[in-house]
Amino acid sequence: MREKLDQIVEAVSQVLYGKEIQIRQALTCLITGGHLLIEDLPGMGKTTLSHALAKVLGLDYQRIQFTSDMLPADILGASIFDSANGQFIFHKGPVFAQLLLADEINRTTPKTQSALLEAMEERQVTVEGHSYELPQPFFVIATQNPISQYGTFPLPESQLDRFLMRIHLGYPSLEAERELLLGGDARKKIPDLQEQLDLSELEQIRGECAQVSVSGSVLDYIQRLVKYSRESTEFEYGISPRGSLALLNTAKTWAYISGRDYVIPEDIQSLLGPVFAHRLRSSEDYMDQSGTALVRKLLSEVDVVG
Repeated sequence: MREKLDQIVEAVSQVLYGKEIQIRQALTCLITGGHLLIEDLPGMGKTTLSHALAKVLGLDYQRIQFTSDMLPADILGASIFDSANGQFIFHKGPVFAQLLLADEINRTTPKTQSALLEAMEERQVTVEGHSYELPQPFFVIATQNPISQYGTFPLPESQLDRFLMRIHLGYPSLEAERELLLGGDARKKIPDLQEQLDLSELEQIRGECAQVSVSGSVLDYIQRLVKYSRESTEFEYGISPRGSLALLNTAKTWAYISGRDYVIPEDIQSLLGPVFAHRLRSSEDYMDQSGTALVRKLLSEVDVVG
């Protein structure tokens, strides 16, 4: 199955040049069963990554472009009166997809942002007292622009914590951008991508990732990182148990994708930024821009061996 994952990374790399690490991070998030937040400037390939992943994984794909006037019903759906039979019929919204791209999620109001909370956590939505199950798997990729840009609404901590990982794509390398310039719009190649994995294989991979072993020394390392974040006065608040579990589970998947059936400290260090940065805030920074610096602090101050 690991060969299948390599094929997926190779296929997506055909339309998103020079971003193999970020593709593997997104794949890690999906396999682990979480949701992904991508923060970057417009035009960096966030939509391309989402659409290409859905294509090679054979997942039903929907995209929502968030705007300031969007309402929760635009996401979840609404009940509409059917005069033919004299009753209300629920019409499902775009959230009923296996891979949902919530594009520029921080351009809509907190009320509409919160409409995704139940869907992301419970894999269901409740409308007018009725609960509706979402398709399986259900994977949200949300993109947000830097909060310094005009017309953005910062995501609250409760919403950020629902994302297993947050990554950045960044500018392409010179070689990747040259390939992009010569090859034209890479998104036109997405319809030609072939499905590399079916749902039964995805479930098999998830089961194998869950069996990846974690030694006591690696668990000790995770606990030292979490403890430091909770006790140091430089942190406004520490990592929650949900955060420590997120680091452990993503590390097991990362190890599996890397060809191992055991976790090493380097796996923890590779994922510390994507898993922890959006969950941390400095006690002296109220603009939520300090997470990356705090992750560097954890890496430098906490010993791998206790």
